Amino acid sequence: MSSWSLFSAMQVSASGMSAERIRMNIIASNIANARVTRTPAGGPYRRKQVIFATVLKNQQEREMSLNGVEVAGIFPDPSPFKMIYNPSHPDANPQGFVAMPNVDIAIEMIDMISSTRSYEANVTAFKSAENMIRKALEIGRR
Repeated sequence: MSSWSLFSAMQVSASGMSAERIRMNIIASNIANARVTRTPAGGPYRRKQVIFATVLKNQQEREMSLNGVEVAGIFPDPSPFKMIYNPSHPDANPQGFVAMPNVDIAIEMIDMISSTRSYEANVTAFKSAENMIRKALEIGRR
């Protein structure tokens, strides 16, 4: 017998909201640092990416159930830095080029919209499960 319940659905939705909140924070950090040419690590800011992973719960030896999503890690984007010609910039190389962060604002905005929509979908699923629990309790009172 499966232990799937409305509370499990709420837990899955809550984990999705938490993961999307972290993703949104990373997107905001990428946008905020889109023009930073000098970091404590040296060089320009490197865009960060969030990787999600499925959380599985082992109910029995052979049965696994979905238990939500989690942030598996936050990794630097390996794409190359953008080189712009600006010989008067303090971080320009001897040829006059400045290494700029590998952040593309358009991509960040698309990711932000995607993250917002995913968060909203999880809120809707959470509220639906909550409403079903409420209705079940009302039926039980009659």
